[in-house]
Amino acid sequence: MGILGRTLFKEITTGALLGAVLFTFILFLQRLGRLFEQLVTSTATAQQIGGLFLLILPQTLVFTIPIGVLVGILIAIGRMSSDGEIIAIRSAGVPSRRLLIPVSLFAILGMTLAAFTSCLLTPWAKRETINILNTMAAGQLTAEIQPRIFEEEFPNRILYVEDVSTGPPFRWRHVFMADLRPPAERDGAGDRGDDPRITLARQAIAVPDLAHNRIQLSLIDGSSFEVAKDITQYYATSFPKGQQALDAPERKEVRAMDFGELDMRPLYQQIDTNVEAAIEFHRRLALPAGCIVLAMVALPLGVSSRKGGKSAAFVLTVALAFLYYMGLISIIGLARQKSLPAGFAVWLPNMSFFLLGAVMITRLERPGDKDLGGVVWDRMARLWASLRTPFAAKEEGMVRGFRLPLLPQLIDTYVLSSFLYYFAVLLFSFVAMTHVFNFFELLSDIIKHHIPMSRVATYHLFLTPKLIYDFAPMSILVAVLVTFGLLSKSNEITAMKACGVSAYRLAVPILAAGAVFSGALFAFDYYIVPEANLIQDAIRNEIKGRPVQTYLRPDRKWILGRGPWIYYYKHFDPGSDVMVGVSVYVYDKPSFQLRRHIFAESARWEPSIRHWVFQNGWMREFAGIRVTRFDNFQGKTATFPELDEPPNYFFRELKQDKQMNYHQLYSYIRELQQSGFDTIRLQVQYEKKFSVPLFALIMALIAIPFAFFSGNRGAMAPVGISLGIAICYGALSQLFEQMGNVGQLPAQLAAWSPDVLFSLAGTYFLMRVRT
Repeated sequence: MGILGRTLFKEITTGALLGAVLFTFILFLQRLGRLFEQLVTSTATAQQIGGLFLLILPQTLVFTIPIGVLVGILIAIGRMSSDGEIIAIRSAGVPSRRLLIPVSLFAILGMTLAAFTSCLLTPWAKRETINILNTMAAGQLTAEIQPRIFEEEFPNRILYVEDVSTGPPFRWRHVFMADLRPPAERDGAGDRGDDPRITLARQAIAVPDLAHNRIQLSLIDGSSFEVAKDITQYYATSFPKGQQALDAPERKEVRAMDFGELDMRPLYQQIDTNVEAAIEFHRRLALPAGCIVLAMVALPLGVSSRKGGKSAAFVLTVALAFLYYMGLISIIGLARQKSLPAGFAVWLPNMSFFLLGAVMITRLERPGDKDLGGVVWDRMARLWASLRTPFAAKEEGMVRGFRLPLLPQLIDTYVLSSFLYYFAVLLFSFVAMTHVFNFFELLSDIIKHHIPMSRVATYHLFLTPKLIYDFAPMSILVAVLVTFGLLSKSNEITAMKACGVSAYRLAVPILAAGAVFSGALFAFDYYIVPEANLIQDAIRNEIKGRPVQTYLRPDRKWILGRGPWIYYYKHFDPGSDVMVGVSVYVYDKPSFQLRRHIFAESARWEPSIRHWVFQNGWMREFAGIRVTRFDNFQGKTATFPELDEPPNYFFRELKQDKQMNYHQLYSYIRELQQSGFDTIRLQVQYEKKFSVPLFALIMALIAIPFAFFSGNRGAMAPVGISLGIAICYGALSQLFEQMGNVGQLPAQLAAWSPDVLFSLAGTYFLMRVRT
């Protein structure tokens, strides 16, 4: 390559790297929360967590490398065309087709890298991810349990601990444990009843025993209580120190996917017998080849875009990538139904773009505006101008008549229009790219469970509100940086300053727009996002083949009452408000010793007296382990005034935080706290209902000074800066959130720390801007 080729190749490389990194980070952001959860909550090594971080990259690069190639070519060629360099090259007798050499070389390089990633790295990465997850699962036995909840994961045991001191060794305070094993399997005589054996202890030292997959407990000041078959007898023992073992759940290995982790040779052997294997095989080859066909279309479009430069190039990138991937998704749907051969269907978008690119390249040297790309581009520009002219004339007449100080002025409208334009384009591109990635991630499940494409489309439709909510702050960040970056490159910022308009005045419309977006996101999360998440979660469970989720848990048989007592029942009939086989354990809070045990064959809620009426049972009161009172009401009824929890108290609707607005989430947290359930995670998410929308304003605040600092370097430097800021925000936000989820930080601190840090940084840098 000559000087021209090397210069163009270098410029394409810069744009492609930034584009690929930007879209890779957007897709990577979806997995970041789960990785930080593993980092904070598991006993995995730093090497394992780092491996999981790196192993995600190959799966995303398959999609983002072709997009990066497209971004780099369109930005480089579009910039040359807008600056008149294409005309200068043609005037010097150099045909535009000469640009095909560096463009083709870069496209081939991108295709090679994408093919290596798709055919070799991605299957290996999926297998290694499964191996690491299985290794981590084998070593995740820990005694650090959540306090004040009923732990039901231990086989044949129910565990309730009021407080946990981190270790090692871990110290549990006020321990309640129920042994649910059949009487024949417990220690002691064979005349025990069917009710569980109850053990209470003031304190316990818990030590994980990985070799035997259990937790060894050293109980201090404990006592056990057990009902005999004869209700007149009761067994109670006390001990100053005792040993018990809690068997941990059986370790479950992460199972591999059907075809995603297979190498090319074994996958090829199954393409004639399995549609999913055929689609996976051809997709691994077709996506890298997209680098070539997208480059063929990008070159003539970049040459034809005489105005707009890099901004127009980014719009074209979004349009072409969306058209290419949506076409691929639609055709794959036909292949699933066997309406088209899998190989032909997967390669059809590549063939279509190849023919389109070949036609456009042959017309590249047509004189005047006869080239196809130029005709399409200019007609779109004229259509936009014709639509905008009546509104511009009306606006001009209004401005000449009068002006209100609170309404946007000419410069405000100019800056805001550019900002809103890039915000819309960026938000659309981020959402669309995530939809594409999610579709291919779920493709094997869609085929396996025979999910119709209409159902898949419904899932993506209701997933869109969540993606808009997630990516809006990031879109604001990049849009602000690009807007002021382009204004700086064209010296418009300098011209405005020369006319007496300070940098702070230029920032006013952006900050106002950020505040409006923050309020809009808060309302969006209150009215729209929860209902949409409820629907898309249900459809995703259907795609994954999971059972339909029920939001009421009648199977939860252990409930903490409003006072110091615990309910246990074998069955609850919500239609007649009757508990069957019910026991109530009343304990003394300071000493955590059992004070009363109530048992009845059934308990019925009586609305007139607002109490439970216990039938056919008995009641015992204790002083230590000595029975001080025994009331037998067999064939009779009894009531206890303090036990006034209504039937709906025992049925807590289990929802995810993202399926509720802040008002519903607050009420839900209060209800769960009354029943003794863990609400730490929900408290963090409640605070984030307020902190996340505010980040739209904070992103605008921190983007403005960095945009001015970038000077006249154009739009590419701000995009690079935005990546650094976004990575810092994503990492800090997820880290603080996961630390809050495990109780290492208060909920308010975990949710609001990123806002405080970034707002302080944004204010500091804004104060240092040369106005």
